[in-house]
Amino acid sequence: MPNFTTPEDGSNLRLDLRRTVILRWWLLAAVVVAVSSAPTLLGIALPQLPMFAVVGLMAGFNAYVQWSTRADEPVGGGELFGQLCVDLAALAILLYLSGGAANPLISLLLVPVAVAALSLPGRHAAAVAVLAVGLYSLLMWAFLPLFVGDAERAARLHLAGMWLTFVVSATMIAWFVARMTASIRDRDRRLAAAHEQALRDERVVALGALAAGAAHELGTPLATIAVVVGELERETFQNAEVHADLALVKEQVDICKGIISSMAARAGAQRPEQLELQDAGAWLQGVRARWHAMRPRAGSRLRYQEDAASIPWIATDARLEQAVVNLLNNAADACDAEIDIGLGWDAAMLRIVITDGGPGFADEVLRQAGRAPLPARGGGAGIGLLLAFSAIERLGGRIMLDNAPGGGGRASIELPIAQNRDLRKAPEAT
Repeated sequence: MPNFTTPEDGSNLRLDLRRTVILRWWLLAAVVVAVSSAPTLLGIALPQLPMFAVVGLMAGFNAYVQWSTRADEPVGGGELFGQLCVDLAALAILLYLSGGAANPLISLLLVPVAVAALSLPGRHAAAVAVLAVGLYSLLMWAFLPLFVGDAERAARLHLAGMWLTFVVSATMIAWFVARMTASIRDRDRRLAAAHEQALRDERVVALGALAAGAAHELGTPLATIAVVVGELERETFQNAEVHADLALVKEQVDICKGIISSMAARAGAQRPEQLELQDAGAWLQGVRARWHAMRPRAGSRLRYQEDAASIPWIATDARLEQAVVNLLNNAADACDAEIDIGLGWDAAMLRIVITDGGPGFADEVLRQAGRAPLPARGGGAGIGLLLAFSAIERLGGRIMLDNAPGGGGRASIELPIAQNRDLRKAPEAT
């Protein structure tokens, strides 16, 4: 039977198949107990040898299925459908050997039907239901009768068997439905998260296209500004203070040109193998120095929250640096006080904590940051946060925003540490 399932459906069917294996073990254990105890406890003679033979074959079959489902490869609906048909055939043989449709355990034929209805496409579920109805109908005419001498006792045994069948069926179906419901809810959560991530990526791609166009268009005005600044510097009547201001303007123009050139050279997302492994402390020191060149009036302090004797390595690229710069710009826009930059780590993750001395993040920022662009405000929470969240998540990390207990906004970055690298001595923190 062809398999038309998607990889996601195949993964779910594999989980359903594993649950079916557990159900099958329960049923086989119940059959063994019933067949073994019926002659002595109930005084009912059963053909134990052929019944135990069927149980043995099903146990071997179930053990093979359990072994084959250990791998994470998706399975098709046809595989689960075939196994449910085998279950129905085995149950029909056991019922044939123990009274046919008169056996109160006949309702156990509904368990594979319920599993099929919850797990398989409509045509497969319908086929399992038709097979169950056909076997039930056949067992009304073809079966080995059970002989019970006392009619009143036979009626009591039949009622007790019906009660037992109801309890077993209700328990198994409820367990399977509960597990299926949990899987569906988990899948819905993952689909919602993937949809939200796709929307964020779409916004980031749109912003990237706008940034590329802006970078292209900014080249001409920056060149004009550089020419004008050069002409003003050549004017002899300018005093020393004006020359210093012009030198600062020229430096900032050069920084802008460098940013635009970097954007053009690194257009497009880098592949993982293009990431650069760097000492986290040295990398952060370099990012901080370049940021201070762009914001010469901003102040910051870098401190290590762990033992600075050795610092781990991380995978870096232009996106990560831009994310940190965006967060530093937000912190600098929030207040004029010195920004605190903390660097810490454990065995698996590196943490960069940026704390400003401003009024802290508004509730709207804490609720919406990273999901959509926010209006630019004095606190600096706008498009930069969206880009920072996207860049960090693409590198396997995350950003958490909150307000520090002592006041001010706090942005915490967590990044995976590059493994199998020698630790280097950290540079002196300033």
